[in-house]
This record gives sequence, C-alpha cells and structure tokens, in this order.
Amino acid sequence: MLRTIQFALQQAYRQLSSPTPRLDAEILLSYVLKKNRSYLYAWKDKLLTFKQDADFQHLLNQRIAGEPIAYLVGEKEFWSLPLQVDKFTLIPRPETEILVEQALLRLTDNKQVIDLGTGCGTIALALAYQLPTLSIIASDCDPNTLAMAQHNAQRLQLHQVKFRLSDWFDNLTDLKVNMIVSNPPYIAEFDPHLSQGDLRYEPRHALVSGNDGLTAIRHIIQQAPHYLLENGWLLLEHGYDQGQMVRELLQQNYQFIETIRDLAGLERITLGLIKKSFS
Repeated sequence: MLRTIQFALQQAYRQLSSPTPRLDAEILLSYVLKKNRSYLYAWKDKLLTFKQDADFQHLLNQRIAGEPIAYLVGEKEFWSLPLQVDKFTLIPRPETEILVEQALLRLTDNKQVIDLGTGCGTIALALAYQLPTLSIIASDCDPNTLAMAQHNAQRLQLHQVKFRLSDWFDNLTDLKVNMIVSNPPYIAEFDPHLSQGDLRYEPRHALVSGNDGLTAIRHIIQQAPHYLLENGWLLLEHGYDQGQMVRELLQQNYQFIETIRDLAGLERITLGLIKKSFS
C-alpha cells in the first residue's frame, strides 16, 4: 500500500525514540526525496513510490538503531555551511559555533590562523567564510579526515584554507601565527557517555584524550607559545566540567584568560592571550 508523505512521517514520529523524532524523520525523508523540508508540508498528500518508501524505512531503521543523522545523510550544517561528513569525522556541534564567534571578535583581515584537529573543516571553513582574507592552516592527524576537510573547502570554494597532515604541531614547525583554535578530543577514556547516543559511532580518536580527557589540551597549551606571534590568542573548546582546569593550565604562559559559556550555561570555550612568544 502506497503511503502519503504525511502518513509516512506520522508513522515515523511514533517509531523514533530520539530526542528530536519529528526533525529526524523530516531530514531523512527530505534526503530520500532530494527536496527541502518545506516540500514535505507543501506536498503532504503526495504518494511515495515503493522505492522511496523502502529507502525511507531503511534509513529510519538505522536511526532507530542509533546511527547519527549526519552520517545517514552524509552532511551536517555548521555556521550555515553544508559540511559533508563520514564515519572518519567528528560531527560538527552547535557549541563549536561559540568558538568561531569568539575567534572572529579577535581577528582582523590578513591575520594567520591554525586550526588544530580540523576534522571535516568545521572551524577553519567557518572562519574563512566570514573573513576571506585570513590565511588559515587546517591540520589533522588522520588522512581520511583531512581529505574530507579538503573536499568541503573545494565544494564551498574556500580556497584560502590550506591543509596539512600533522599530529598536533609535529608538521607545523615553520609556522608563526596570530591565533590557534582547536576543538580537540576532551573526553576521558572510561567516560560512560562514550557508550551512549551518537558518540558510539563517532571516531574514538576524535573524542578520547587520556584518563582525564585533558591530554590533548595540555599538549596544545604547552606547545602553542612556540607558534604564536606577539599578542597571539589560543582558543580551546573543552568539556562542560573542565573550565577551571583549563584556566589553571593557561596561567603560566597566558593572560586575559576567560571562559565562555554555551547556550545551556555550561563552560565550553576557554581562551588566553600569549604573554610572550617563544622561539
């Protein structure tokens, strides 16, 4: 029996137990139909073909099993940019837009920026989109991830972003920049959240950082002074309960240290101005 768009969606809402069942179902059906979500309302009485209905149900079953929406449709919007993602890349999150906002408050034309652990290009591409004259190096240690970031830059024609395969600073020794930004892994190795929700499907190396979740953050804070010019900024995203620890780590070599809260009121971004750059 053929189903209308409206009926198929109504049944999907009842099947899904995710926090956003209506949104999830509409995104998946829009993807199958290759239409935007407004089409679903304008043509709610249109019948789905057997193939469309089967494809929709297949994606729905994967979502019911816990597969992230972004991986199912291969895309996630960030800073109004459609970024392609896959199983090798961390899914961009709204909280990271706060880091972009804070970076833009401290950047002007023709500055140099490093985005460490760029993933699918999330931060670097948003900055390049807002300030086309920036010189940006986006690095990642995973060649598959870096390839996706390069692909996104090409699709969005943000050609000013350059890419390097690098384990943090290892392949960046020739650089001195005005700002370093990073959304590094910051989840503790045995955190129970790793077995819940979307985190079950995302690349572990992009999530986990030692026993306390701070291994990568410590390394970046210690090494960044060698790569920052005078009056250079370091901006880091971190876990909701790590703000105090990150501020303490910054105190030795940074000043004007500040932590920014996300929309839920949780400490999410900590930043500092370098006291003195190192040779």
